[in-house]
Amino acid sequence: MSNVRVGLLGACGRMGNLIIRRVLATEGMELSAAFDIVNIGKDIGEVVGVGALGVPVSDSKNLVEVLKSSKTDVLIDFTIAAATAVNAPAAASAGVNLIIGTTGLSAEQKTNITDAVIKNNVAAVISSNYSIGVGVFFKLIKNAAEYLGNDYDVEIIEAHHNQKKDAPSGTAVTAAEIISKAMGGKETVCGREGVCPRGKEIGIHSIRGGDIVGDHTVMFIGNSERIEIRHQAHSREIFVGGAVMAAKWVVSQKKGVVYEMSDVLS
Repeated sequence: MSNVRVGLLGACGRMGNLIIRRVLATEGMELSAAFDIVNIGKDIGEVVGVGALGVPVSDSKNLVEVLKSSKTDVLIDFTIAAATAVNAPAAASAGVNLIIGTTGLSAEQKTNITDAVIKNNVAAVISSNYSIGVGVFFKLIKNAAEYLGNDYDVEIIEAHHNQKKDAPSGTAVTAAEIISKAMGGKETVCGREGVCPRGKEIGIHSIRGGDIVGDHTVMFIGNSERIEIRHQAHSREIFVGGAVMAAKWVVSQKKGVVYEMSDVLS
């Protein structure tokens, strides 16, 4: 069986560096294409310090052409929403499967990507968080919400590094969606200021500072007691491992479908 050929957007960044190293260390996978806005034309292996790989850094303007010529099977994208909104449909048009970890995508952008996946008969995994531990975290908060019901107030606190552009985090938004569904539908409020008496909403609060990789705490607050469920990411490696696992998994799945990380883990 031939190796899964992996392309990567944002290849020269921190996540890109880690993903490349993990792909190279994973049996049955190889790096076939790399894209970024810097170091164009340079060997990506030399850029990230793993030695020449024979894979040049390409401009995403040439995405479709490079993906086709390199016979890439799956493209991993952990960039920014504006770029993903353009690149994901383009990659799908080239017949390439998708792993998208970009957060901050609007509902319209997500719909456009899903439509491109279906139209071009490729498979995709779109997730706000590729950590295996976060997958368990989501299951725990769902169970807690089902048990506790509407007698408990729900607050979500998330913290990330000072370079993160979007707020609240995609993981916090997903957590709120899971809890809202389990509790029969709740409005989400991001932060509070001024006169704002508490109703039945789910509150989300964002902290940005230093080099925090990612902390998420869900608080179920009742009278005389409080339950907290927390996940803390110590390293970006947890997202890398899940993304590469998903990339290897998605190529053999039914096409024309957008999957979630929970599908990969199951």
